[in-house]
Amino acid sequence: MDKKSLSERDICSKYIAPSVQQAGWDMHKQVREEVSFTKGRIIVRGKLHSRGEARRADFILYHQANLPIAVIEAKDNKHSIGSGMQQALGYAEALDVPFVFSSNGDGFLFHDRSGTGSQVETELTLDQFPSPTELWQRYCQWKGLDNTAQHKIEAPYYDDGSGRMPRYYQMNAINRTVEAVVRGQDRILLVMATGTGKTYTAFQIIWRLWKSKQKKRILFLADRNILVDQTKNNDFKPFGQAMTKIAKRQIDTSYEIYLSLYQAVTGTDEEMNIYKQFSRDFFDLIVIDECHRGSASEDSAWREILDYFSSATHVGLTATPKETKEVSSITYFGEPIYSYTLKQGIEDGFLAPYKVVRIDFDKDLQGWRPPKGMLDKNGELIEDRIYNLKDMDRTLVIEARTQLVAQKVTELLKATDPFQKTIVFCDDINHAERMRQALVNLNPERVAENRKYVMRITGDDQEGKAELDNFINPEERYPVIATTSKLMTTGVDAQTCKLIVLDQHIKSMTEFKQIIGRGTRINEDYGKYWFTIMDFKKATELFADPAFDGDPVVIYAPEGDDSPVPPDDPLADEDGISAGNDNEGDDLDFTGEDEGKKRIKYVIDNVPIYVIAERVQYYGPDGRLITESLHDYTRACVQKQFVSLDDFLRRWSDAEQKKVIIEEMAVQGVMWEALAEEVEKKQGKPLDPFDLICHVAFDQPALSRRERAEQVKKRNYFAKYSGAARQVLEALLDKYADTGIEHIEDIKILQLDPFSQFGAPIELVKAFGGKAGYNKAIHELEDELYAS
Repeated sequence: MDKKSLSERDICSKYIAPSVQQAGWDMHKQVREEVSFTKGRIIVRGKLHSRGEARRADFILYHQANLPIAVIEAKDNKHSIGSGMQQALGYAEALDVPFVFSSNGDGFLFHDRSGTGSQVETELTLDQFPSPTELWQRYCQWKGLDNTAQHKIEAPYYDDGSGRMPRYYQMNAINRTVEAVVRGQDRILLVMATGTGKTYTAFQIIWRLWKSKQKKRILFLADRNILVDQTKNNDFKPFGQAMTKIAKRQIDTSYEIYLSLYQAVTGTDEEMNIYKQFSRDFFDLIVIDECHRGSASEDSAWREILDYFSSATHVGLTATPKETKEVSSITYFGEPIYSYTLKQGIEDGFLAPYKVVRIDFDKDLQGWRPPKGMLDKNGELIEDRIYNLKDMDRTLVIEARTQLVAQKVTELLKATDPFQKTIVFCDDINHAERMRQALVNLNPERVAENRKYVMRITGDDQEGKAELDNFINPEERYPVIATTSKLMTTGVDAQTCKLIVLDQHIKSMTEFKQIIGRGTRINEDYGKYWFTIMDFKKATELFADPAFDGDPVVIYAPEGDDSPVPPDDPLADEDGISAGNDNEGDDLDFTGEDEGKKRIKYVIDNVPIYVIAERVQYYGPDGRLITESLHDYTRACVQKQFVSLDDFLRRWSDAEQKKVIIEEMAVQGVMWEALAEEVEKKQGKPLDPFDLICHVAFDQPALSRRERAEQVKKRNYFAKYSGAARQVLEALLDKYADTGIEHIEDIKILQLDPFSQFGAPIELVKAFGGKAGYNKAIHELEDELYAS
C-alpha cells in the first residue's frame, strides 16, 4: 500500500491510533478522535446567518474523563511530520493541555509546553509514543502537585448518564479551580462571560471537592432570589437531600450544601446577622456568584460574611470583575485563574453575535432650550438652560421622544417578528411605565389578543415581577415586550431574547456588559442565533472602550422616516455621521441628581422630536465592526480563499461535486441566498454560485442559468446520447436552469418528475451503462455548462 496515497483519516487509523494504543492508552476511556470543541462562529448578514467552521482536534488524550493532557494533530503522508504542529499548539493553548504531537504516519514531533523535559521539541518514532503514566507524572510536575494532591484532583465530575460533557472552557475553569484548591490557594477568581454557564461550572467544582471530601460544608451565595431558585432547581439538583436554601432567617446545621441570598443572612442590626449562628469555621468553601456586585467593596454585607468565614476557601464568579478606585474584585481575590470573554464566546460560536441599530434624535444631539418663562405640563417653571441627551428622561421628559422610541421599536418588530422577546431598558420606573403605555397604544391588535403582550417588569410592581418567569420561559409566548429599569439587568436567563432596546443612561462598563449579556445566549430550538440592540442613548459607544471585548455584528443608523430595520446591505459610506459627540462620556457618568438636592423632572407634551441619524454595523470575523456591504464582504471572503480567477476556475473544474465548494464558501461566511437576492436584483436574472463568484469577486460578466443551459443546447452536446439517457440529460439541463447546480448533482433527483416518467431510477442509470457512466455524464454536463 502506498502511504503517500492514504487519506489523513487512514493515517490516523492505520498508524497513529495503533501507536497510541501500544503505548498503553485505553482507547475507550482515555482517547477521543475528531473532537469538535467549539461550535463555529455565527456569521450574520441581513436576516440570514451561517455557522463558521468548528475547531476540531484529531485526537485528545485524557488522564481520565474531562481531564485532557495531550493533543495530536494528524496530516496525510504528503506533509512533513511537523506540519500540523502550529495548528496543534493553537488547540493545546485553548484546551489548556501541555503535551502536543504532530504526525504524518512516519512518527511524531513532540512539543512539551510544560518545560518538564530536556528540550521543547523532539522527534519520536511510532513506537516511542509516551505512556499515560509518563505524561501524567509530567503533568503533575508542571502543575506543582505532589502524590497526595494527585489523588485529590482525580475526584470525578458529576455524570448524569446523558453523555453531557462540560464545554472545553468550563473544563479549563473547573480543573484549574480544583487544582488551585488542592494546592492550598484560598482566594480564587473566575471570569466567565454572561451566558457561558457559570453556575454549571460552579456546580462541577463544588461536586468534585465535596465528593472527594476535601470540602465538607459549602455555601453558595447569590444576590437575587431568582438566581438562588434557578440554581437549586436546575444545575445543583443532583445534591438532593444534602442541600438546603437558607430562608426565613432559620438555620439548620444538619445540611452540607447551603444556598443563600446574601440579604437572607445579613442585616443592619446585629441580631439580623444570622450567619453568626454558624461557627466561624462551619463552612470550608464559599462560592460567590456575580462577585462584582457588592462583595468586592470592603464595607459591603458580602465582605462581612466573607470576613466572618475567613478560614474557608472563597471562589468568586463574575462576568465583569469590578475595578474602580474604591472597589476591586481583584484586590480581594487576586488575578483571575481563568478568563473566558464575550469575544471568545462569540468566536467559538457558544454566544450569539449581535447587530446594533443606533438612532439619534435632534433634541438629544443638538440640545433644546425652553422659551423664556415656559411652564411644563404640570405647571412647573422650566429652568432656562440647554437640555441635551444626558437630561432626557432624567431631568426632562419629552413625551414625543418616548412615543418616537416606542414607534421605532414597534416598526422593527412588525417588519421582522412581532413575537420576538424584547427588553426595553429605561432610566427609572416612571420611564418604564411611560414606555409601557406608549408600546400598548402602538400595538392595539396585539394587546387585544393578550393584554400581557407588553408588561412593565420592575421591582415595585408585583404583577409585572410575577411575569418574569413567563418572559424568560421559551415556551411561554407572553409577555413579548418587557419594559424595565434595573430588575432585568443581571442574572435573568432570557435565552430567546432577540431584541434589546437601550433607552437608559448606562454609567459603567460592568452594567453595560451585564445588559448586553441578556441577549447573548443561543437557543437553536427556538431559532435564536443572534440578536439586535437598538440604542437611543449612545450607550453602544462603550463598544469602542478597550475594556469591552466583543464588538457588534451590525450598527445601523436610519435617518428621518427610514425603516428601523437594518438593510441587508448596509453601505460603508456613513456621510460623516459621527459616532461620538463633543461631551462624549458625560452622559455615561451622569447620576441624575446632585447630593442633597431633590431632582425636578420637567414633563413636556408639546415639543416635537425627529430622527436625524440611524446606522448599522456587522460583527466581523476578527471581532471588529464592519460596515461593508454584502458584496464587499463576499469579495473579501473569496479572495482570501482563491488567489486569482484562474485559481477559482481550476478548483471549480477539479471538484468532484460543485456543492462541496459551495458549502466550503458558506462556512467561510458567504451568504448565498442573500447574495443571490442582492445581485439578481441588479442583474435582473437568476445566477448560480459560479457566476455569483465570478461576477462579485472577479468582475466577470454574469450569465444566467438559463443562458448557460441554452449555450449547451446550441453546441449539440447531446448528439452522442440517445433514448432514455438523452431524455435524462435534457431534463437535467432544464432542472439546472430552474433550480441550480446542487440539485442535478444529487442522484435522488431521478426519483422526481419528469425523470420518474422516463423509467425507474435503476433503469435510467443503466441507460448510461451503470453508476460510473451516469456520474461521468454528469461531470461532462458540468464541464459543458462552465466551459469558458
